[in-house]
Amino acid sequence: MEIRNIAIIAHVDHGKTTLTDALLQQTGVGEEGVSMDSNDLERERGITIYSKNASIPYKGTKINLVDTPGHADFGSEVERVLRSIDSVLLVVDAQEGPMPQTRFVLKKSLELGLKPIVVINKIDKPAADPARAEEGVLELFLELGASNEQSNFPVVYSIGKQGIAKMKLTDDSKDLTPLLDAILAHVPPASSPDALSKPARAQPFNLGYDNFLGRLAIVRVYEGVLKTNDAVFVKKPTGEMRTGKITKMFTFKGLQKVEATEVAAGDIALIAGLPDIFIGETISTDQSVEALPAIAIDQPTITLNFLVNNSPFAGREGKYVTSRQLRDRLERELEINVGLRIDFDKTDVFHVSGRGELHIAILLENMRREGYEMQVSQPQVIFHEENGEKLEPFEEVIVDTPNEYQGAIIERLGTRKFIMKDLKVHENQVRLIFEGPTRGLLGYRNQFVLDTKGEGILSSRVVGFREYAGEIKKRAVGSMISMAAGKALGYSLWNLQERGVLYIPAAVEVYEGQVIGNTSKGEEMTVNPTKNKNLTNVRSSGTDEALNLIPPYLLTIERGLEVMGEDEYLEITPQSVRLRKQQLTENDRTKARR
Repeated sequence: MEIRNIAIIAHVDHGKTTLTDALLQQTGVGEEGVSMDSNDLERERGITIYSKNASIPYKGTKINLVDTPGHADFGSEVERVLRSIDSVLLVVDAQEGPMPQTRFVLKKSLELGLKPIVVINKIDKPAADPARAEEGVLELFLELGASNEQSNFPVVYSIGKQGIAKMKLTDDSKDLTPLLDAILAHVPPASSPDALSKPARAQPFNLGYDNFLGRLAIVRVYEGVLKTNDAVFVKKPTGEMRTGKITKMFTFKGLQKVEATEVAAGDIALIAGLPDIFIGETISTDQSVEALPAIAIDQPTITLNFLVNNSPFAGREGKYVTSRQLRDRLERELEINVGLRIDFDKTDVFHVSGRGELHIAILLENMRREGYEMQVSQPQVIFHEENGEKLEPFEEVIVDTPNEYQGAIIERLGTRKFIMKDLKVHENQVRLIFEGPTRGLLGYRNQFVLDTKGEGILSSRVVGFREYAGEIKKRAVGSMISMAAGKALGYSLWNLQERGVLYIPAAVEVYEGQVIGNTSKGEEMTVNPTKNKNLTNVRSSGTDEALNLIPPYLLTIERGLEVMGEDEYLEITPQSVRLRKQQLTENDRTKARR
């Protein structure tokens, strides 16, 4: 059976998962309502976080499909996947055109010599302009240095939601057959006839974990045939070698894993039995076989500390609260989360580095859902030292916004050391392109939503390490700190809401040292949110005013990571997210300042 391997790449929200689901349904291996996005968090947020595998039977050919995340924080997932496939479907929204993430993944695939098939999706949108989107894609190909052969890409137009694809906009079509035919016509077969006779050689591009089988390697078999119970040699890119044995293998049929006794060259499979396997190593049945080229993984850009929760409310909601339980959970996360680095030197503080705020926030969200309690410090950017120069990560930021908000955005990003590289006007929308340090972007997204009244779209990608950009003054607000423990009362909050933005509603419990809001003037303020109105027995009409409370700015993990100060911790438990000072009492804070 012939095999074709293909990955779907696109910017976040351009419709790749919907398109994959439609392909699975049309070929009869997907079920109604069963999506590639299987994780709860993915379904809630509507984004893909983990790359996933599926396969589609079509005209006697097995098409292995890999769905990849579109978010820059999970870029390390995409890069590895691209190494294991032979072509990519580049999905572009017919209205938005190519976006930063499109550029990031396309650049990686062109460097690997892949020839993409371009899918212009969502052509039914009212503001869709397929011709402009196609022109934008061609410009991007040329800008990224595509060869003549790569720039001469086939284009398919589609409506992923309805499961329709066409080769020309005027064609009449009822399903995705034109897209499947294009895949067969343009994607090279995954293996040549002589590859089967060679010794087996495979490379893991992703990892999985199973409670019974332990660590799983998701591999692409390049040569030969791998069989269950084979004794294999695992080679590191550095040349070191160790031995192991394959205990179980699975291939994909639709979204299901199917146990297999042998896997031939060109196929993608799950392998169990190698507990210390890592991405980019070479698995072979012959020890003299040359190792496959290594797979590089992006370096982390931000770092923060994970600590045991020691607030007055610790242990009320969580099931796992000790440092040993935290350590075990983080060690398990390292098994599969490749973009993460964790330093376990200390017993009670773990130094965690990741690809961005969202990358860390997803880990925290998964942990709290499993019943963990912890607190984290403010995220800091990782600096590098090269030839005596201090370097820091820089990001490219692309903003799409209505015309009237561009002034505020340019001014805000300017104070955060961002430089505008380009400005494109289209009707009453502008697209602004900036470059600047990651530090300047930490904590900006909330402000951006306010500045554009929720109408702007901001996306960013890390472009590498550049020279240190200098001091950035960002935090214009101070913290409003509770001086008492007890229940926050509406009367007290009603008086406090004029001084800044509150993070808590009335009638929740607070403790001394908890940050209950921010102050717009910028200084720290210690307040008593538990104070009630003094009652006398003299009543006159009109003394009791109605309390109108402004809805509070409730903290989520991402909001908390953005608004917290350097001397604060974000306390995360299964039901609550609270902000607190590292030193809870006024005396301790004064001592710490000294």
